[in-house]
Amino acid sequence: MDINRLIDKVKNRTPKPMDAERKYAVLIPLIQINDKWHIIFELRSKELKSQPGEISFPGGKSEGNETFMETAIRETMEELLISRESICVIGELDYLVSYANFIIHCFLGIISGLTMDKITPNNSEVDHLFTVPVDFFLENKPEEYVLDLQTVENEEFPYYLIPNGRDYNFRKGKNHVLFYKYNDYIIWGFTAKMTNHLIEIIKDL
Repeated sequence: MDINRLIDKVKNRTPKPMDAERKYAVLIPLIQINDKWHIIFELRSKELKSQPGEISFPGGKSEGNETFMETAIRETMEELLISRESICVIGELDYLVSYANFIIHCFLGIISGLTMDKITPNNSEVDHLFTVPVDFFLENKPEEYVLDLQTVENEEFPYYLIPNGRDYNFRKGKNHVLFYKYNDYIIWGFTAKMTNHLIEIIKDL
């Protein structure tokens, strides 16, 4: 082993989460309506194989060598059918590491030069759009529930290779799930978690 080449490689690499098999990026789109800031949400098409009929932000899986910001912008353009010039990315928020072996990078952006009635989303992916005033989230805390995550035994795992075998004390995790109720919409899961993260940043202003 050439230690100098190893040193150079480690010094110049960008760390990333281990075991993250899939990588996604989303944009939280802000738009100004009647002098108030709103967040744009999508109701996903009921024809989609993944999470049909659920509420989300525009976003999707990273492709090729594009950056996470490029993914968020591309997906927003494809889903909202708007031009690049209408998207002003402010910056990146904290990213989410899921227990299901994927990560979601989250960006905050402003949709400018358009009103909501001028945005007609891609109906193959989006059933419809709706907005929620930022003030709603500032005035209403999400409901929080907890799901336990635990290891499920199977017959293929080599328990004989680890201390105590089947009696090994595997760590248990907890999944904190947030819910916002706005009119007839239920904003929950990762979308609610990312929304809440943004609102906590706004509260600190």
